[in-house]
Amino acid sequence: MQSLIGLFRARNFSRTSKQVRHFAKPAQTQVHKISVKREGIEGLKVSKMSNEFNREQLESVLKRRFFFAPSFDIYGGVSGLYDYGPPGCAVQANIVDTWRKHFVHEEDMLEVDTTMLTPYEVLKTSGHVDKFADWMCRDLKTGEIFRADHLVEEVIEARLKGDKLARGHSTESADAEKDKKKKNRKKKVKEIKVEKLDDELVKEYETILAKIDGYSGEELGELMVKYKIGNPATGEALEAPREFNLMFETHIGPSGALRGYLRPETAQGQFLNFEKLLDFNNEKMPFASAAIGKSFRNEISPRSGLLRVREFLMAEIEHYVDPENKSHPKFDAVKDLKLDFLPRDIQEAGKTEPIKMTIGEAVSKKVVDNETLGYFLGRIYLFLMKIGIDPAKFRFREHMQNEMAHYAADCWDGELLTSYGWIECVGCADRSAYDLTVHSRKTGEKLCVRQMLPEPKVVEEYDCEIEKKKFGPKFRRDAPKVEKWLLSQSQEELEDLVKELAANDKIVAKIPDITTGEVEIPGDFVKILKKKKTVHVREYIPNVIEPSFGIGRIIYCLYEHSFWTRPEDSARAVLSFPPSVAPTKVLLVPLSSNAALQPVVKDVKEHLRSAQIPFKVDDSSASIGKRYARNDELGTPFGITIDFDSLKDHSVTLRERDSTKQVRGSLDEVITAIKGITYKGLSWEEGVKNLVPFEAQSEE
Repeated sequence: MQSLIGLFRARNFSRTSKQVRHFAKPAQTQVHKISVKREGIEGLKVSKMSNEFNREQLESVLKRRFFFAPSFDIYGGVSGLYDYGPPGCAVQANIVDTWRKHFVHEEDMLEVDTTMLTPYEVLKTSGHVDKFADWMCRDLKTGEIFRADHLVEEVIEARLKGDKLARGHSTESADAEKDKKKKNRKKKVKEIKVEKLDDELVKEYETILAKIDGYSGEELGELMVKYKIGNPATGEALEAPREFNLMFETHIGPSGALRGYLRPETAQGQFLNFEKLLDFNNEKMPFASAAIGKSFRNEISPRSGLLRVREFLMAEIEHYVDPENKSHPKFDAVKDLKLDFLPRDIQEAGKTEPIKMTIGEAVSKKVVDNETLGYFLGRIYLFLMKIGIDPAKFRFREHMQNEMAHYAADCWDGELLTSYGWIECVGCADRSAYDLTVHSRKTGEKLCVRQMLPEPKVVEEYDCEIEKKKFGPKFRRDAPKVEKWLLSQSQEELEDLVKELAANDKIVAKIPDITTGEVEIPGDFVKILKKKKTVHVREYIPNVIEPSFGIGRIIYCLYEHSFWTRPEDSARAVLSFPPSVAPTKVLLVPLSSNAALQPVVKDVKEHLRSAQIPFKVDDSSASIGKRYARNDELGTPFGITIDFDSLKDHSVTLRERDSTKQVRGSLDEVITAIKGITYKGLSWEEGVKNLVPFEAQSEE
């Protein structure tokens, strides 16, 4: 997976860790005016309100209530590493549980748990050792290191801001609003130079910013030279961008002889177990495997809190499909979903406005390559909506040609809008047969599907004949490696070799495990001819559709999408998690510390435990309003109040977090309502229809 939180990609090794998309450089203030529409608990309509989103206030709540905190904090911390506290752990566990039910259980996927330590040879074969990198450039005088794409972006944004100032345009509205969204990135441009630019240059700069995700290292270097982008502090020129591999290297065993890495994704462990999984699935195709686990990337400049970290949780699916049939039997279930798509051609035109269309239209018009890919785009959207993501802040962005790996048929990123800009949280790619092919070729193990044909079939295929007597004297100890390489070529690759032989009367290739550079195979050493043969079994290497989720990035976006403050008191913050995601479902509140209420409190606790509903008790001396307010910060969707009437008729009051509405009924009725809303997807109205509305005193 390329980018999450990660977040994730068509495994484009030249840009695997894609940046968060920003609007402008940081500013000093931190209040973001975002219109917030609150829908309440599973369908409860709450009055719509305009609310200023304040990232500092959200982060204060998250850290104060220990959703997360910097790792090794008392030692000064380590950039890009975070610990989750009790509510953060619970939110993560609930999201993972929802993901597992939504994908693994509902789609009959085969879940595996593979090791995080990966030998060098595996990641060398997959391409990660050579290409899993971001672009960095160094100031040779000071030693300061810059990430090339971030530097180009920030310098150009600063110049555009200086141009606006020179033209007398205010930058305190739109530009300042955008500037706020980069507070956590360390600023390289300390001062804005007020200078009017040519209109054509302004257009060039705006086009570069729209296409910033698609530039290669060489292209970034050309931009730096063309527009004289150097060290912003000193003006000194920087060395050309070079790749920095993002994997953490280690050694396995005491001798240090076996090189390895902490895995950058969970996918390779799934591919290497393909034959076992196919056998477990009784040789039936198509099928999918899934894995949830930690991955690691040695980011050049970790920033933006949980959005760019060095250790993160991933959830990945590898759906194996016949390359000749990429239809999906359940496609009709999602084809009518209307989503925001940002296709490649719109981005290449320097624009960022998405188009709305149904998934069915996108597939039929080949905006999305095939049904199975479209099906998973729909399922991704439904999952994100289920956990509480704002649908108005979601889009699918297609990888530009420069981002996509050469073997990928198509790739889309599920992006979420936050105060940091558009964040890539999910990648969904058609990876063709690349991974299984390269691992099969390297190991000699056939990672393929064998399908019995209903009747024998005559096919014409290329066959490779080797003059073994000539191989030994020429290639010596490397002869078996050269033979193995030739015999492992696919039909498409053999066709290319036939053309090369016809043109040059030789084959020149770089062969794995041969360190002497390119190997030259004379034309009289090998014959590649088409031959007819009768086959009873069709062998094929499946293509892979891969949805890849950055769980940490999704969690942070959920925090932003769920956060708001009470209109009557901006100090009263609320996290409107769906009940299924909320870390605690119920706050149990005795109205008084009177000993007479304790037996009822004990009875309610036992009932909640028996029903397996997570709860907390707050029997402090604070007012009931304050007790509810501090649990609204934790996203607790329900409150049960025990009062002196509970002693008489065993009834309790049920409070709903967002609207603060209350109803009353017996304990069994209230618990049934909570379970229905939390675990069965009922709306508030449906869940409490048998309970009586209750007019309580103000919580103030």
